[in-house]
This record gives sequence, C-alpha cells and structure tokens, in this order.
Amino acid sequence: MAALTLHHLSRLQASRHLSLPHRTLSSFPRNPVKNLIFRQNLAESSSFRLSTVAVKALSTVAVEDSSEKKMVKGIRVYEHGGPECVVFRICLVFHCGLVYNWKVLKWEDIEVGEPKDGEIRVKNKAIGLNFIDVYYRKGVYKPASMPFTPGMEAVGEVVAVGSGLTGRKVGDLVAYAGSPMGAYAEEQILPADKVVPVPSSMDPIVESGHTILVHAAAGGVGSLLCQWANALGATVIGTVSTNEKAAQAKEDGCHHVIMYKNEDFVSRVKDITSGKGVDVVYDSVGKDTFKGSLACLKSRGYMVSFGQSSGSPDPVPLSDLAPKSLFLTRPSMMQYNETRDELLECAGEVFANIASGVIKARVNHKYPLSRVADAHADVENRITSGSVVLLP
Repeated sequence: MAALTLHHLSRLQASRHLSLPHRTLSSFPRNPVKNLIFRQNLAESSSFRLSTVAVKALSTVAVEDSSEKKMVKGIRVYEHGGPECVVFRICLVFHCGLVYNWKVLKWEDIEVGEPKDGEIRVKNKAIGLNFIDVYYRKGVYKPASMPFTPGMEAVGEVVAVGSGLTGRKVGDLVAYAGSPMGAYAEEQILPADKVVPVPSSMDPIVESGHTILVHAAAGGVGSLLCQWANALGATVIGTVSTNEKAAQAKEDGCHHVIMYKNEDFVSRVKDITSGKGVDVVYDSVGKDTFKGSLACLKSRGYMVSFGQSSGSPDPVPLSDLAPKSLFLTRPSMMQYNETRDELLECAGEVFANIASGVIKARVNHKYPLSRVADAHADVENRITSGSVVLLP
C-alpha cells in the first residue's frame, strides 16, 4: 500500500489530481480485522489510484519554464464553501480520518503573464466586492473552471500593453465590471475592449445641463452654491423665505426662486422641470424639507443632505429610495480635507474662483464677538443672509 502523507494528499487534492471520498470517522469499522480489510480495500479502490500526472508530481521535480514569470498576490478558490469550511481528509500513514479547517479563499502567489494582442495588464487600485462573488465562492453559480480567482469589478492602472494595441497606454487609469472574472488579484490580464478610461476628475455632481435645487439659497453656503453651479452651466432653483433673500438669490445666479412660505416647493419644482425633477438637491435645512427634497428628484438623482437647521430628518427606509434609484449622501467637509494636500487643493480652488470672479463671498452681517448671542439668535430666526462674521 502506498505510504502517502497528509501533506502529499493535500497537495494532490489541491492540484485536483486525486479525488478523495468524503467520509466521517464513524465510517471506519471499529473491529480491528474489518478495519484492516476496509483500509486495504479503500487503498486499492479506483478512487485512490493516482493518475500518471500525480505520480510524476510526487516523484519528480518539475522543470521550470526558462522564461521569466511574474508573480503577484491574489485569491484562489480550489473548492466551494467557506469563506472557511471544515473538510475531512484521510491519512493512509496513520490509517485514520482527520478533520481540519480548509480556507476556501486562499491568499497566495498567482502567475500573471504578459498581455497578448488585444490585451492589457492592469495593476488594480480598487476592487469591487459584489454579492455575485459570494455566489461563485459557495458554488451557487459555477465558474468556468477550478481553481479560479473571483472578482468581477475593479479600477486600476495599465502597466503593460499587448503588441499592436492602440488606444491604451501604460499609465492609463481604467475600470471594468463584468467578465472576465479574476479581479481579486494585485494584477490581472484584461481584454482592452472590456475596460473604460476613468476621467482624471470624477468629481462634479453638478454639470452643464443639470438642474439643481438649493435650499436656503441666500445663506452663506447656499449663496456660493448658486454662484458656482451657475458658472458650471447648471439651471439653479433656490428656495428662500423673504423678498430680500429672493433678490439676492437671483443676483447669485438662481434662475428660479421659490418662496417656500407662500408656495409648495415640490409642486413648483415639478412645474419648473415639466414633471421631470432635478438632478441634485442640496439640503441644509433637514427635517422640514427632507421628504419633499426626495420627491423633487428625477430618477437616479442625488440627495445631498449637508445640514439640519430645522432638526434631524426622520429615518428614511431604504425602500423609499428604490422607486427612482436615488442616491443619498451626508457629506462633511472634514472628510474631504483629511490630509494637508487635500486641504490646500480645496482651498486653492475656492481662492482661484474668487479671484476670477466666478464666486464672491457675501459678508452681509458683522457682529462684535461680545454680541455673539445676538448673532446666534438672528441665525436661528433666519434673519441673516450670506455669511456672518464675528469681530473680536
């Protein structure tokens, strides 16, 4: 009987050259004589006859390809389950069954070749995890072959280009989603026609041709938003509380001004947009306007809730976003300026737009620092407009 160690068996099983029957410890007869006969029969069964390739793997040293191979780290799946599952293996040396943990998602070296015609090699920067990856790992969906590297979405930098390929170059930032599978790796080979170039700046939600709704359009932030969005070519709708604020909002670039105390802003937005809704709502008011703001959005619109001057909005079930596939975000300036470079970049952009006249800061109210209580009262009572400054 071949004396194979557990190490040998696990290597063969991992390489798929040997298929071991899954049995429990109770499958082995307790009677010593029957146990010996059972082991002999098991060893002689067709399930334990090694293929020629497997024997060679144990008895010879493979000759390495003389060509240079690039190795990267990635995930490989050799059998479904997990992410970690308990698997039974048999050791013929000790004539016993062993139970041990087998990691389904294995972090290991993966060979990545050079791209061929029509292909590129991409160094992944970000990899999307989708629930379909779980289905493949568990075996609900079957991969084309085993073992396999999961992952169907990533963005990264092109590091090599196949011969004769045009339209892609080293250094390009690209993204893909879908096939082929294999994104769970530091680098991967992709068909060039399956990737799309990623713009150097993905930022502005507001673009030329968009229609936006800005609540508190005459406030400090609202004033800047209206000016900047107008300069970008957006159609700006603003809500205000007084005639004086309405006049300022128009000066700041609002194409349509809604007096929310006198008219329903949801109905007015529908009228202005011919029932289509707006692309983005910038809402710093919160509780009083939140639900109406969602109602103003068109399909796939963005709800940007960045304040709550009227109180915190009521909880929103995710199902409320589903009918129009809406996006909801609650941004905070601190997270956009976490590093010194980010801070300097953002500040520089604001200063440049002020210097060019794209935006102007409206400092409409100045209070002595000693009268800060008055300033707070005026802000809470919505008496102020533009920016409020305290002077020591």
